[in-house]
Amino acid sequence: MRRLTANLVLALTVLPLAAQEPNLPDFGSPADAIINKNQEEQLGRQVVAQIRNAGGILEDPQLQEYIDSIGSQLVGQASDGSQSFQFFVVDDGAINAFALPGGYIGVNAGLILTSESESELAGVLAHEIAHVTQRHIARSIYDSQRMSVLSMATMLAAVLLGAAADAGGDAMTGIITASQAAQIQRQINFTRSNEHEADRVGIETLSAAGFDTRGMATFFEKLSRRYGMAREQIPALLQTHPVTSARIAEARSRSRLLPAAIHTNSMGYGVAKARLTIQQARSVANARDIFAARLDQGNGDFSDRYGLALCQASLGLIDEADRTLTALVDEYPSIIAFWIARAETLMLAGFVDAAIDVYVEANGLFPRNVPLAISFAESLVNAGQPARAHALLLDLLNNVPPTPEQIRLIARAANAEGDVGNAYYYMGEYYLSVGNPALAITQLRMALEAPGVNSVDRSRYDARLRQIVDAMPADQRRRMEQAGDGPQPQPYNSDRTGI
Repeated sequence: MRRLTANLVLALTVLPLAAQEPNLPDFGSPADAIINKNQEEQLGRQVVAQIRNAGGILEDPQLQEYIDSIGSQLVGQASDGSQSFQFFVVDDGAINAFALPGGYIGVNAGLILTSESESELAGVLAHEIAHVTQRHIARSIYDSQRMSVLSMATMLAAVLLGAAADAGGDAMTGIITASQAAQIQRQINFTRSNEHEADRVGIETLSAAGFDTRGMATFFEKLSRRYGMAREQIPALLQTHPVTSARIAEARSRSRLLPAAIHTNSMGYGVAKARLTIQQARSVANARDIFAARLDQGNGDFSDRYGLALCQASLGLIDEADRTLTALVDEYPSIIAFWIARAETLMLAGFVDAAIDVYVEANGLFPRNVPLAISFAESLVNAGQPARAHALLLDLLNNVPPTPEQIRLIARAANAEGDVGNAYYYMGEYYLSVGNPALAITQLRMALEAPGVNSVDRSRYDARLRQIVDAMPADQRRRMEQAGDGPQPQPYNSDRTGI
């Protein structure tokens, strides 16, 4: 299980940018002179792409759907719609969450697992959302203007590469100097006033979204009480969001002034924690023992039954898993995760037709549900029905924004179907989504050269290629041409056939 270097992405929340020919707006924050909202979004997107490329993001559609649902509930009360948000789960057992420029918010697997209620998790997310809506990131950048965009990108790439390669201390010293690391560490703390403002705004958002407003204070209080002054063990969240007794008391006082709300944990919260328990455990057998112990002690619930069934299926105990999952589907027919798990278990056992029947029934009940459609499509490809998977994914991804992994899945389906041109086209979109336009251009040129491409698809590939090339900075386009990479699309010759 890959873990990101401690405090890696948190540093990006406040790393400064050098002024780039400031054009002061007539209205708005002075921080716009250094970095405006469009630049923030671009920077945040680049950072997320690097984290993803380093393997730091959990590519689990069910976890993604859950964290999106909690985030959207909060954002609906926190933003007027002028700021977009994207949430993602980081593959790290450390207790941490962070906001990046442009409304990108990451939450570590460890934080979700440590939370004891959905309101505690929502409280942390509401706090991070407030950092974005109050533009604390841009204001921090404005306050400290010593590092250029290029230096920041280089620093991030170096640390990410070190983390991905599990580089030791000596190797990391060669990548990033001690003085630079110390500078980042000094810069990752938000100011005290920003923290108090994020608490105040976050609690109001928490209340408006229907969560228990005590969630934010109780979570920080638990962490503070658990770790005390043990600096070598204190979680990153408390290092970057220092908690004092006065701050906790103030949060509790604010929560008492807001309308009381009794929030019951959603079943999605239990499903997410069960999946993360398995993913973060030392082994599947270890996770199985955790779920079994809770159930044996009478402390378990539906999520422990679900988690145990997933472990049993993974360990080849198909009959036990199928019995539990069939019962869960019967008891909770509206919980899509149980349908998916049952179908995937049948696929593991080789009962392909039975699995597809479950998928078809579930898809009829929950059309265009992303986790269900992705699981169904993967199973169809594995069952030798790629054309059916391709059609299913086209219907889905034309209606919901796809993740890079989902784009790669439709490319896999198209390739297995023999639709080589579209396979290259989709891979072009994949590389574009992970921040590599040069490889995207290469894939689109290969799509244009693929045999059997019809005139409609050729026009589509050519238009997309021109769009990407035109969007590239002039100097980058010129360097590629000088290197002989030839990013410019070839004009279509109607006399040519089969290309």
